Amino acid sequence: MWTESDNKLTATFKFANFIQAFTFMTEVAFHAEQQGHHPDWSNVYNTVEIRLSTHDAGDIVTDKDRQLAKIIDKVYEKFN
Repeated sequence: MWTESDNKLTATFKFANFIQAFTFMTEVAFHAEQQGHHPDWSNVYNTVEIRLSTHDAGDIVTDKDRQLAKIIDKVYEKFN
């Protein structure tokens, strides 16, 4: 699901509706805050696009990004 390109991990998540997409984003936001690592993301109706890179490391993909991506995948599993 995740693609690494241009020093970013990227993924697109689809949901049944806007409420599910927003609920997903809210839960991810709590995890991101706990990790002190925040995604670059966008939401249009039922689609959430996420881009991860570590700004402190020069905007490259690090283990921090891979860890958050795994957490995001676990959150997404709740919606399938």
